[in-house]
Parts: sequence; C-alpha cells; structure tokens
Amino acid sequence: MSPFFARARFGVAVLVAFLGGVLFASGFDLTRLGYAQSGTKPTVQDVKPLADASNAFVSIAEHVTPAVVSIQTERDARARATPRSRGRVPPGLEDFFQQFDPQRQSPQEASGSGFIVSKDGHILTNNHVVEDVDRVTVTLTDHRVFRAKVIGRDPTTDVAVIKIEGENLPTVSLGNDATVRIGEWVLAIGNPLGLDFTVTAGIVSAKGRGSRDLRGLLPGNYAISDFIQTDAAINPGNSGGPLVNIRGEVIGINGAIASPTGFYTGYGFAIPITLAKSVMDDLLAYGRVRRAVLGIGINDVQPEDAAVAGLKTIAGVKVDGFNPPDDSPAKRAGVEPGDIIVSVDGKPVDRVSTLQRIVRTHEPGETIGLEVMRYGKKKSFQVKLTEAPAEERVAQKEDDAPSTAGVAYDKLGVKVEPVSLELARSQRLDEALRGLRITDVAPAGPARDKLVSSDIIVAVIYPGPRRAVRSVADLQQVLDKLRDGEYVSLHVYSLQTQQTRVVNVRVGD
Repeated sequence: MSPFFARARFGVAVLVAFLGGVLFASGFDLTRLGYAQSGTKPTVQDVKPLADASNAFVSIAEHVTPAVVSIQTERDARARATPRSRGRVPPGLEDFFQQFDPQRQSPQEASGSGFIVSKDGHILTNNHVVEDVDRVTVTLTDHRVFRAKVIGRDPTTDVAVIKIEGENLPTVSLGNDATVRIGEWVLAIGNPLGLDFTVTAGIVSAKGRGSRDLRGLLPGNYAISDFIQTDAAINPGNSGGPLVNIRGEVIGINGAIASPTGFYTGYGFAIPITLAKSVMDDLLAYGRVRRAVLGIGINDVQPEDAAVAGLKTIAGVKVDGFNPPDDSPAKRAGVEPGDIIVSVDGKPVDRVSTLQRIVRTHEPGETIGLEVMRYGKKKSFQVKLTEAPAEERVAQKEDDAPSTAGVAYDKLGVKVEPVSLELARSQRLDEALRGLRITDVAPAGPARDKLVSSDIIVAVIYPGPRRAVRSVADLQQVLDKLRDGEYVSLHVYSLQTQQTRVVNVRVGD
C-alpha cells in the first residue's frame, strides 16, 4: 500500500474515533456540543440556583427590614468656658451671656440604626449611637416616628437598649452566633450615609476578632472584644443595625469598620448577638451589666510566651497581672502572673476572645475550673467569679519625655534607670511598683514592640523564683546568667495604662 493511502486511512480512523467520542459523551449528557464555543445562553435549569439564592435574599430583606429602625440623635449646645469670659459675668447670669459667645458650640445631630426585639418597643443598638445625647428619635420603615428613651448602655460591649411606646410592633428573630461558620452568607441592614434601610450582602470573613486585632476599639479594662468580621458593606450610619444570617436570624449588631478613611474598605465588625442579648437582659433586669470576671489582666499568647511556658502550640491566654491588685479572685485561688490559661471548665482556650466567651456565660459568684501552664508545669485552680466593678475614667498625667540617660542592656535592647522619688509621688506608685524605669528601647533590639519608654520593670519572674527589681544591680544579676537565645520573663507596670503585664523576651536576638 502506498504511503498516501496509508495516511488517508489513518486520518479517516481518527475522524471516526472523534465523532464516536462526541456521540458517546452526549449520550450521557456530560457536555452539550458547542456549549462553551457557541455562547449559547444558559437554560432555566442552569440559572435556577442563582434565582433561588436571589429570592432568599429578597425574602430575608422583606422579613427583617420592617423591624429595622433609623435612629436620629440630638445633643444640645455646650458652652465652652473661655479665659476672657471668666470673672467678668455676674454670678447666675453665665447661661444668658454665653448665648452671645462666638465660641459657643452649636447643636449636634447624628444618626444610626437599630432593630426592634420586643413587640412593645425595646430596641437594640450601639452604645456609641446614643451615648451623651439629649434626644433620641426613631423612624420605622412605614414612616412612623417615635420619641425614644434610653433604658441602659454598656460602653465595654458597645451595646445599648432604647424603648419606644407601641403595641404589636414588628420584631426580628435572634439567632445563635456560636453556630455561625466562616464563609456563610450574611446581610447587613441599616441606614448608611443617610440612605434609609439599605441592604448589603457578604459572608462571615472571620470570628472571634479579639483585642489584638481591634486594639483600642472599645474602652475600659473589662472591654470584651469578640467580633464577627464580615465583608458585607458597613458604613457610618449602619452602626446598631442587624447582621442577619441566611435564615433571617440576627447574629450580630453592626458596630465598627476597619478603615483609614472612615468609610467601607472591605472589613466590618459586628457584636455577637448572644453577648448583646445577655447585656440587654442585665440592663432590663438590674439596670446595669453584671459581668463575671476572674480579676486578671490578660493577653493572647505570643511565640516567646509559648516557649517559656513549655507549650507545643502557640495558643492560650497569658495572665499579665491582677485587677484589682489586692483582691483578685484568681490571685486568691493561686494563679500567678505569667501563667498561661489553656482551658476553662474543661474547654480549650486558644485566645482572649475564647476565654471571654466562656466566662461571660457564668454569673458572678459561680466557681469555674482553670488549667494553666506555669513554666513547663500544668496546674489546676478553682476560681470563684466576682462582679466587675463599675469603671471610672481617670485622667492620666503624661510622663516627662523619656531620658536617654541610664544604663544600657544589650541583651534586652533597653536603657533603664531607678524610679525617682518625684516620679513615684507624682504617679502615686505603690512601693511594689518602684522598680527600673525604661528610658529608651532600641528599634532593632529584642524588646522592640514589647516594651516602651516609661514602662517600669518591677520584677523578674523567670528564670528561677520571682524576685523584685529595685536597682540596676538586681537586673544585671539576672541577665548576666542568661545566654543569647534564652528567655527572661519580666513583670512590667505601664504608666500609660496604669496596668501590669508580663513580658517574655528572648534575650540577645
């Protein structure tokens, strides 16, 4: 057979095999012939899942939005005292003359969101929406307008309860944020940027966002940071509105955004609804939040902390100190600064938000079990919870500019000097806190991002037994025995926060 006929027979065989394969695949409906190449429009069966998802969002919006409210607040003008006006106004006539003062502040108006949780008009919103205001007005989707009364506020969780007078009002269903999974669809409903009753969609991006993720977001020593993160668009005005799951249940109160501009850039945060509900229940029953606490200052575990404690994983909660220092339930039970809490009530604890979530399910006076790691040894304690005291805001005096004088320690990368008598008196430091004041921290030293100028080293906890640091020689004696790469555990007092903490440093790095 000639080469030409051989090549022709081979070509015919390939063509027959290709057509047979296409017919075979089409018989099983694996691929529609020419579907991708021809640009054929999807059939009804193809788009049905998308239509179902769209209808679900529509149903949720129609069901929940009537219970979402727009909140407008007013704050009366506050007069500011000026040096030129002091002593020139007859007693009793200050208010009269201040109306002519060009520096008198004008009335302030603001807006936010909320949602109705009871048919007789109780509404959940953010504390910062109604804090320090004189009048609160609530508008429903049907355009009814009510004057609202602030029932109670809790700055540490940013939750507030307000009340309007009504009957058979539309309400939302409250869900369980503990069962929410990362990746679930959620809707945020509120009144952003003056646009009433706006619905945005996204997913749950993360859970348990804690103090290290949102440092400074909430004030106070007992602030709870356990936020749900979402990429559903949240903007100013959304504050206090509901974050809703795919079943139409509220799982959080939209409370904050992470943005350098103050507007949505992809990250929003909501207060878990189980936390908000417990705050609401306390405010309605007791007029205040009865928060059970261990009486400790805490922080998430860092690699150095895990290494010092003998942990195989970087997880747990580090005990930095006690609050109050002399009457802490945890201190009475035997817990010590530097301990790493690894479980509570038999439940593993991986971070601060997890510990807070477990403790907040208990009432003051109840006893819970703690397991801690203390420099390689596991210990157990029974701690009777106490009620967190009402917090007071104390004006803090700024310390003098740090001095570069003092003794340098290359192993820590800091300069220190003994606390002066003047500083101790001005800051009202207890005798136990009069240690070595840090005057400078090397930008590339081992203690960078761990210690700051004006911190006071009050004791060395590890290695060896705890010993107070009162002089340069006390610290020198400890550091001289450490080789590069070993760890030292310091008990430190912050003049900025007026709190103690435990700092673990790998020396010489």
